[in-house]
Amino acid sequence: MLYYLLDWYFDRPLAYQNVLFRSTLALLTAFAVSVLVGPYVIRTLRRLKIGDRPEFYNEDVNRLMQMKGDTPTMGGVIILAGIFVGTLLWVELGNFYVGMGLFCLGWLGILGAADDYLKLTSARRGGGRDGLKFWEKMVFQVGLAVILAIYVFRHGVDNWPAELGAGPYSQMILPFYKYGLSLPIGVFAAIAVVVITGTSNAVNLTDGMDGLAAGCMGIVGFVFMLLTFATGTGEWSEYLLLPLIINADELSVICGALVGSCLGFLWFNAHPAQVFMGDTGSLAMGGFIGYVAVVTRQELMLLIVGGIFVIEAMSVILQVGYYKSTGGKRLFRMAPIHHHFHLKGWPETKVVIRFWLLAAMLAAFSILTVKLR
Repeated sequence: MLYYLLDWYFDRPLAYQNVLFRSTLALLTAFAVSVLVGPYVIRTLRRLKIGDRPEFYNEDVNRLMQMKGDTPTMGGVIILAGIFVGTLLWVELGNFYVGMGLFCLGWLGILGAADDYLKLTSARRGGGRDGLKFWEKMVFQVGLAVILAIYVFRHGVDNWPAELGAGPYSQMILPFYKYGLSLPIGVFAAIAVVVITGTSNAVNLTDGMDGLAAGCMGIVGFVFMLLTFATGTGEWSEYLLLPLIINADELSVICGALVGSCLGFLWFNAHPAQVFMGDTGSLAMGGFIGYVAVVTRQELMLLIVGGIFVIEAMSVILQVGYYKSTGGKRLFRMAPIHHHFHLKGWPETKVVIRFWLLAAMLAAFSILTVKLR
C-alpha cells in the first residue's frame, strides 16, 4: 500500500524502491504490530478462556509442564497479524508470488486455528485434546500444496523467456553443485507437496517449548529473506550461481515481515510464556517457508537452513519406528527430541537457547554453501 502511495507521490527512484530496503521496513513494521497487538490478543484469549492444557503421554513431562496450564494459545494470530500488515504496507501487491504466499499463510492459518479450537473445546467437554484428525489436516495441506505447485509451475513456464532455454522449474538445484538436474513436472509437484506439508508439520512438532519454534523460524526466515532477494535479482543470481526466478524478489518482503513477527511474538512467548502460538502459527509459517523454498528452487537448502525442524521431525519418525520394530522400546526418552533433553535434566531455557544457537550455525553454514559451488 505505502509502496504505491510513495510511487505515486515521487517521480524519481528512492531507497523504498529497493526490495531489500522494503523487506527491512516490513520487518520493523511487523515487529511493532506484533508487540502492539499482542497484549490485546492475549487479554482476549484469556477472556474467552482459550487456554492450553498441555498433556503428554510421559508423566514426567506433564509434571515439568504443569505450570503452563491455562496459558492462552492460538497466539499465532499475533504472528499472522504482523506478517499481513507488514507485507501489505511495503510489498508490490500485484506480484504473483506474493499473492500465492499470502494465500498459503491464510489457508494454513485457518486450518491451524480450527485445529486449536477443536482441541480446546473437546478438552473442556472432558473428551481429551482431540483436534482435527491427522488425515483431515493432511487433506488440506496436500490440497494446498498441489494448488501451489500447479500455479507456480504454470506461472514460471508462461513468464520465462524462451530464448533463455529451460526455465528454473524444470530443474532441481543441489547444494555445492553449480548445475541443475532435469526435473519433470510430476516430480516437481511431488517434491512441492512433500516440502510444503513436511515443513508445515515439522515446525508444528518443534513448537513445544517457550520461544523454541518462534526463535528458530525467525533465523530461517532471515536466511530466506536474503535468498529470495538474490534469486529474484539478475546480477546477484548470476554472481551466486542461483537460478533466476523473475519477480520472486518480492517474497523477501513477506520473509522480512515473518522475521519481525517472530521477534515481536517472542516478546510474549519467551520463558515464562504469556501465550503459545499453537497450530495457528506453526502450520502457517512452516508451510509458507516450504512454499518459498519451492519457488526459489532451494528445497534441499531448506534441509540445511531448517535443520532444527528436520531433526525434530526425524526424532519423531525414528522414535515411532523403533518403538514398533522393538515391541515397545524407545530410542529417546521422549520425542520430539527437545523433550528428550528436558527429561535429561536440561532446564527449558537451556534447551531453547542451545537449539537457537544450532539453528544460527546451520543458517550460517547454509549461506556459506551458496558460494561453495
